[in-house]
Amino acid sequence: MSPAKQASQGEAAAAMAAGARLEAMRRRVRLSRMAVWTVIAAGPIALCVAVASGPTTVEAATPAKPASVRTTAAVDPGGYAQLFVSAWLRSSADDTTTAQARLAQSLAPDVELPDPAADAQPAPQSVTALRRAQRDGGTWSVTVAAQYADSTVRYFAVPVAADSTGASFAVTGAPGVVAGPGRAEAAKSAPAYGVRVPEGDLSSAVGEFLAAYLTGAGEIGRYLAPGVTLSAVSPAPYAALSVQHVSAVEEAAAAETVPADGTTVRVLVQVEARDADGRWPLAYELALTARSSRWEVAALQSGTAQDGGAR
Repeated sequence: MSPAKQASQGEAAAAMAAGARLEAMRRRVRLSRMAVWTVIAAGPIALCVAVASGPTTVEAATPAKPASVRTTAAVDPGGYAQLFVSAWLRSSADDTTTAQARLAQSLAPDVELPDPAADAQPAPQSVTALRRAQRDGGTWSVTVAAQYADSTVRYFAVPVAADSTGASFAVTGAPGVVAGPGRAEAAKSAPAYGVRVPEGDLSSAVGEFLAAYLTGAGEIGRYLAPGVTLSAVSPAPYAALSVQHVSAVEEAAAAETVPADGTTVRVLVQVEARDADGRWPLAYELALTARSSRWEVAALQSGTAQDGGAR
């Protein structure tokens, strides 16, 4: 073979080798690109794994389960028994299609309806649950009072079952007529208002305050001690008011002159209020504080006082 031909063949072989190397480089570039796009498509976590120098294990955090919240209602079967007795007394076995009969049967399916006579007294004007006595096994006995137009009152004991949550009730038997609760002797509670307060600065102060409070006569704020916030009854329920009796716990309330600043007394004020419908005896418990030779109202508390003093 001539030298020229040998040179030509060498150049061709070199060109083929160079082409092969170039194609291999292109193939590696394509593979690298595919690998990168595959990692990107797999998400950030896979990208971090791909670029890490060593093998890394990534575990997804398991979401914590929400804590269960259990709400327990206060068990009070009084309203259920009251509703049943009201519907039961307004029902008749002769007509089970009335709304009251259907209500009574839905509340107590196993309880028979009454069968009133044609000339029976009308249904009660009001039905009120008075007291509840808990028994074993989630059962209750509820005493219900039915008041009629002729002022008579009849009492019924109703057996009621309740679930543990107080969300479901059932009347488990027919109501029974029982004797009404007796009247307890009201205990004399402390403080005892045994000091009679004569007419003077204190009785005038409480009279003017209550007149502003109940009749709208004057601005109530002028009678209040500093820092005390109290609103008058609105709209004013009465047209006039007069003080009938004032008694106190502390002897300082009966003094002829207002004592030193800061002296506090507790008083019970009995008043007579008037409106277009008549006269109304009312009572209020007040606390008053002496300041700048005058009495100011420091607190009003109604309905809890017992008068232990003479009239």
